[in-house]
Amino acid sequence: SNATRMMTTCGRQTNRLMLAIVLLVSLTIIASSPPHSRVSSSASSPAANPRVSLARDPTRTCDTAATRRQTCGGMVAGIAGAANTLLLRDAKAAPRSTGSFQVPTIEASVLGSGRDSLPIKRVINGLWQVSGGHGRIKPEQAIEDMFKYVDSGLTTWDAADHYGPAEILAREFRKQYKLRRNEEPPIQVLTKWVPRPGEMPYELVEAAVDARRQRLGVDQIDLLQFHWWDYNNKNYIDAMKHMKTLKEQGKIKNLALTNFDTDHLRELVEVHDIPIVSNQVQFSMLDRRPLQKMVPFCRKHDIKLLAYGVLCGGLLSDEYLGVRDPSERIDTASKQKYWYGTINQWGDWSLFQKLLKTLKTVGGRHGGASIANVAQRYVLDQEQVGGVIIGARLSRRDHIDDNLHAFDLKLTAQDYEEINAVLNQGRMLPGDCGDEYRRYA
Repeated sequence: SNATRMMTTCGRQTNRLMLAIVLLVSLTIIASSPPHSRVSSSASSPAANPRVSLARDPTRTCDTAATRRQTCGGMVAGIAGAANTLLLRDAKAAPRSTGSFQVPTIEASVLGSGRDSLPIKRVINGLWQVSGGHGRIKPEQAIEDMFKYVDSGLTTWDAADHYGPAEILAREFRKQYKLRRNEEPPIQVLTKWVPRPGEMPYELVEAAVDARRQRLGVDQIDLLQFHWWDYNNKNYIDAMKHMKTLKEQGKIKNLALTNFDTDHLRELVEVHDIPIVSNQVQFSMLDRRPLQKMVPFCRKHDIKLLAYGVLCGGLLSDEYLGVRDPSERIDTASKQKYWYGTINQWGDWSLFQKLLKTLKTVGGRHGGASIANVAQRYVLDQEQVGGVIIGARLSRRDHIDDNLHAFDLKLTAQDYEEINAVLNQGRMLPGDCGDEYRRYA
């Protein structure tokens, strides 16, 4: 009857409204929680503490009130209108339309070996951009964009404890995927722990690992990448030993590093027997430091490199070809980082324009491949590179099709000769991997 249908409709709307209110209140409490709230080190599974804090984690580096407002504010502010749809949409997402674009075979690599081996896609979706400095994130649209990436075959994500809501977005995507498709999402989430240097007792390390598990919504972390700011403080060795123990307990599938130099990677692997499967480092055609010491060592120990900065924050792209003065277009944190820290160290703007013209010419010989495609392929072809991390501007921009085109591209000997001829006119960046965060910081 009409009355029955009206009652059913009202009931559904009431349920949706209540869920939206609950989510909004929860996230508001989270964002305003005291800066020293922490995850109990006794938690044995993500279910042990269902309310995951976006605020103070004592194992994290970024914990001022201003930082919390910057990284979490967008998530909370936009959630009121999005919560109902985000939680209750249960229809399968429409198949991704690619028009006339033929999706290429997506290359994969494997981190580790044996039962702990982790297959990943060689183009990895980076989530640094959701941490701030790249525009406001719309959480509902961000989740929908993650579906697009995964449906295209790009299923590997790079997150971190200090990337704002990155880990929580991964968790919410996992929930939505199960809700809509009634199966586990085919994703791999690589995250990081970046603590302040200091004492590293087992309880602190375990709390950090449990925090990552709870924020990601998983029992076992696929890959935990560890960064350490000060090698003069040797407590990083204790931290890695404790993480090895937690790996043996099943809380971590694979251990990795980020921005470690070759000497300290060697120390952990050869002296302390830490099973490192990858090291995430800055690696681009302008920053070829890994080729000097890092690649030979990683070859010896079957360690993969995960390369970031491959596109220099988007500066290695068609958008900057022919631009006379880049200063007005340095409009994101990524572009500022690579404009001042990489391009200016390698050469001047006129030489950079010469490189862009060369890459455009090379791409033209391969069906009009973009400058970004050529820059990606150059790094993908380097020995020991397991994957390249390309920033995902969730709810802002979509570069999925262009990223996929990198798998179609095969550079020739002529291509490499022309590219290297320009690259060699610039300066080699000083030091080893990660030195920009320590020696030259």
